Amino acid sequence: MSRTPKSAWVADALEIHERPLIRYAKWLLGDLESARDAVQETFLRLCREDPAKLEGRLAPWLFTVCRNLALDARKKAARMTPMDDEQFPVACDLDERHDARQALARIHGTLEKLPANQREVIYLKFQCDLSYKEISEITALSVSNVGFLLHTAVRAIRSHLGAETTGAGHEYASGQPERSEMVRLRTGRARRG
Repeated sequence: MSRTPKSAWVADALEIHERPLIRYAKWLLGDLESARDAVQETFLRLCREDPAKLEGRLAPWLFTVCRNLALDARKKAARMTPMDDEQFPVACDLDERHDARQALARIHGTLEKLPANQREVIYLKFQCDLSYKEISEITALSVSNVGFLLHTAVRAIRSHLGAETTGAGHEYASGQPERSEMVRLRTGRARRG
């Protein structure tokens, strides 16, 4: 049985975007099954869309729909269960080397202290590898606001980690690249899949 162009388009989108969407929804919801439900509904909605309408905008559309579904599910769950302090649970892979685990834990701890909008743009940029424009479409923020939030968040992370390392609030040594901790975070999560 041959596939129609639309079913091939949906199948290709599923193959390319399903895993990143599940990771993103799990990050938002903290639960793998709820994340899978949100992603499944996202792809069901994609089946009803015209491929021509989404040409060149497929990833932002998928992430936006998934985000909205996840946030709706989170609101519904919050109404049903008592609120808990941890909105965005973070998993840390304990079988990595001790130093890497400590650095990752420091980064996660620092990320948790950031405002929710900064955490989200950091996640979309460094975990999902989306452009500022794509993040702008997903979050309904301007591209310049996305850039400002990313800059502010990375600066806060760098400052906080530098203060932890030196105990004096100084930034990293000038020779260390600003993104090294974020790259290590993204690389570590990418390996875990």
